[in-house]
Amino acid sequence: MPSLSVSALVFIWVLVCSDGFVDGYVKYNTKSGIVEGKLNVHLVPHSHDDVGWLKTIDQYYVGSNNTIQGACVQNVLDSVVGSLRRDPNRKFVFAEMAFFQRWWETQNVEMQKEVRKLVDAGQLEFVNGGWCMHDEATCHYIDMIDQTTLGHRAIKNQFNTTPRAGWQIDPFGHSAVQAYLFGAELGFDSLHFARIDYQDRAKRKEDKSLEVVWRGSKTFGSSSQVNCNCFSVPDPLPDPFFHHSPWFLQIFANAFPVHYSPPDGFHFEVSDDSIPVQVLLLNKQ
Repeated sequence: MPSLSVSALVFIWVLVCSDGFVDGYVKYNTKSGIVEGKLNVHLVPHSHDDVGWLKTIDQYYVGSNNTIQGACVQNVLDSVVGSLRRDPNRKFVFAEMAFFQRWWETQNVEMQKEVRKLVDAGQLEFVNGGWCMHDEATCHYIDMIDQTTLGHRAIKNQFNTTPRAGWQIDPFGHSAVQAYLFGAELGFDSLHFARIDYQDRAKRKEDKSLEVVWRGSKTFGSSSQVNCNCFSVPDPLPDPFFHHSPWFLQIFANAFPVHYSPPDGFHFEVSDDSIPVQVLLLNKQ
């Protein structure tokens, strides 16, 4: 995801610029393009899929045990790929390769060719690209490297591309090691995250300092800098929280008002009681 200037980044699940009705369905204007002299709002449809949390990885993937949490990653990937193929203006980003790789290996050759076309056209983009969205506080830096390498290797082998954006939207806290690895070692263009203290977020929204330049290593200096879009988040963050890494303000701010969930009024289907197709089939059998 290339860096943008004089822009507002809004991360939501559905595009809502209507062009009227076509054959009984709402037609959406999903054409992209920067309009000079105006505030450009970038809508980034995405899905956050925990590689194990309240349910097991298998339960998250097939959509079972939804009395604990409603989630079915297989349905997400099936529906997203179908939607992207129907409209070349649509785009989507996906992060957790543990789930994508499992889905990918069950697809036939024809479908894999179609997905490669979507990646080549920029409709489907991998962000972060690790096997999971790893924690930044309790895991060893070798584990960070290994799990990220595993995911990036799969992307490179299957699509001959590498992710350009860090996507740490759910870890509880962020470390200078993470900024250094993403910036200096992986060469990411940007790093996006969500979780920070609510008071810090409120101050940054007021000061318009949600986006900064984070220098993750004093030793490597500016070579370890990453442009950091702090999702609903940051101003110079507290030194202890960020391991005393220097922060510098960027040109534009991200004013996303909530977490990484859809903004108020955009919760389409999030609270539906729909039972995944897989569960229905199992019950019939």
